[in-house]
Parts: sequence; structure tokens; C-alpha cells
Amino acid sequence: MNTLQRISLLLVIIGAVNWGLVGLFQFDLVAALFGGGEQSGAFARIIYTLVGISGLICLSMLFKPDEQFADKREPETER
Repeated sequence: MNTLQRISLLLVIIGAVNWGLVGLFQFDLVAALFGGGEQSGAFARIIYTLVGISGLICLSMLFKPDEQFADKREPETER
């Protein structure tokens, strides 16, 4: 996993935790920290956009073959 994918995964996790807080407690952590309590805050909108882009990057990881198993070959049998 490269650096961009790790950062993307971190942002997706932050986004998931934020949505969990919104769903359970109606509390938007990103807006509270970066937007003054409003979702329309400029910096909060940047964070939301980065989380969305990160989700698209992580979507590509879903279809990537597992590197751990990609290097392993089937054992050859004698004929």
C-alpha cells in the first residue's frame, strides 16, 4: 500500500467515524472542528471533499488483487 492509499484510507476512516457520530448522536465532528458547527464552513467543505475523493481511491483498492497471494504460484506436479 503506497502513501496516497494510506492517507486515503485514514480519511475514509475519519469520514466513517464522523457519519457514525451523525447517525448516533446527530453530532458532526468535522463541522464542529473545522466549520464552526456548520456544514457550510469552507474548511469543513474541503475536508468533506477530501474524504469523498479518498473514498474513490479506496474503491480502487477493493478491486486490486491481494499482493500477499499474487506472488504465490501453484505447486507444479510431475506428470
